Amino acid sequence: MESERKSLFLFGINPVLEKLRASPAEVLEILIAAGRRGPSLHALDAEARRRGVSVRYLEAGRLDSMAEGAKHQGVVARVEPYPYHDFSALVRGLPRCGGHHWILLLDGLSDPRNFGAVLRAAEGVGIEDVVIPKDRAVGVTPTVAKASAGAVHHLRIYRVPNLRRAISALKEKGYWAVGLDAHAKDGVFHRAYPEKLAVVLGSEGLGIRPVIRQECDFLVSLPMRGKVDSLNVAVAGGIFFYELLRQKEQGPRPKGGEGAGEGHR
Repeated sequence: MESERKSLFLFGINPVLEKLRASPAEVLEILIAAGRRGPSLHALDAEARRRGVSVRYLEAGRLDSMAEGAKHQGVVARVEPYPYHDFSALVRGLPRCGGHHWILLLDGLSDPRNFGAVLRAAEGVGIEDVVIPKDRAVGVTPTVAKASAGAVHHLRIYRVPNLRRAISALKEKGYWAVGLDAHAKDGVFHRAYPEKLAVVLGSEGLGIRPVIRQECDFLVSLPMRGKVDSLNVAVAGGIFFYELLRQKEQGPRPKGGEGAGEGHR
């Protein structure tokens, strides 16, 4: 079982390389499979040595064991546990002035691969802050880092004991909370979104819990025209993120629905 309390084994070329670039002080050593060749591994070796990180070559079988059977691509890094950020510091530092700023809140994701895929999409549109529950949800593990293709190392992730209170704290700072819900009447493409937005995604099976839905200012859904009535949370989240990015860069659609407004709290 993946531990979050002691040093971890991070695996895969991209996740390890992104970790080296983002926070080399947290990389304890790099382990590369002896006999493996290739420009990517050579570049990783050079980057590690340039940053003063120890590099060792081991038999591939030992790396297989460290990665617990996962595809490691010939490299494993021993790293410090993920340093979760302080949510209260985030809230204190939030500006009240104008400008787009999105914060992602995840309500109880349990699959590390889904979590990693969501983080990859979120980082791709410029989201920097992600809030997750401390209990009954997956944290940042090596599998999450691998699934995110290293995007996790460029994000600030906060663990909170109460997600509802976290949303309330953001709303007090002038943020609007929007939840992506399969049963919502409003479509994601029919809204003009506020600049300051707390985006809420639910868990893989149950979606957003009722107590969290009640905290959202409005809910939106993705249009489904086929036989399947829902999408994977990472796919759905990615579509929504890129609609937000499109509106930021191009403005709302001319025939979009009624906007959410920019009211003060």
